Amino acid sequence: MLADSHCHLNYKGLVEHQDAVLSRARERGVVAMLNIATRESEWDDVLATAEREPDVWATVGIHPHEADKHPDVDTAKLVARAAHRRVVGIGESGLDYYYDHSDRDRQRASFRAHLAACRETQLPIVVHTRDAEDDTAEILREEMGKGGFPGVIHCFTASGAFADIALDLGFYISISGIVTFRNAKDLQETAARLPRERLLIETDAPFLAPVPHRGKTGEPAFVADTCRFLAELRGEDPGELAQATRENFHTLFARTRT
Repeated sequence: MLADSHCHLNYKGLVEHQDAVLSRARERGVVAMLNIATRESEWDDVLATAEREPDVWATVGIHPHEADKHPDVDTAKLVARAAHRRVVGIGESGLDYYYDHSDRDRQRASFRAHLAACRETQLPIVVHTRDAEDDTAEILREEMGKGGFPGVIHCFTASGAFADIALDLGFYISISGIVTFRNAKDLQETAARLPRERLLIETDAPFLAPVPHRGKTGEPAFVADTCRFLAELRGEDPGELAQATRENFHTLFARTRT
């Protein structure tokens, strides 16, 4: 009974055969999936999937790669779209200094607009951060100082020190299939010590398929493989970890309970 806390069901590679993708996920015990938006043009399609499928929910947001292309997506627009009953979070948003596909000042402004929307709605922020730990932490602290909001660091690959910062801010941390990769020793060390009550599991499908599916198109069904690996890494029972992370998903994304 698993939750995939972050996937892109409307991306190429999955959307063409979405019904089969969902069926395979359900066959492997996935009972909750969060379909993540990355640009405004996706919002209607992401919401339509969530309206059609009772075990799929949606977010609205702008990925940092897309920040330059969305100067008009402000807090008010995010809040308005987040009123939809199937929207349970805002994002993904954040900072990506690895690719720098958008101007860094524009990324930071977009991130703050998303965080203000979370503060207003009390919906969780889904944070993307890559090679931007210091700025991400600074912005989260500053925005949290204006009023609290829940959130998750998705597809966590940052340092153990950043994990501690996120936990101190009350955030959850979501582990993807990257943790199964042979060269992910630092991430494995961090994942092994994260408190179970703050842990989520995701696929980021269609990306980052875990071992033994590396090289294939990622699917929500593969969250079961990541859960099994993570449970072994942590010395826990896979079924208990699946249940705990699913409950964490519903706790963080509280609208999924209604």
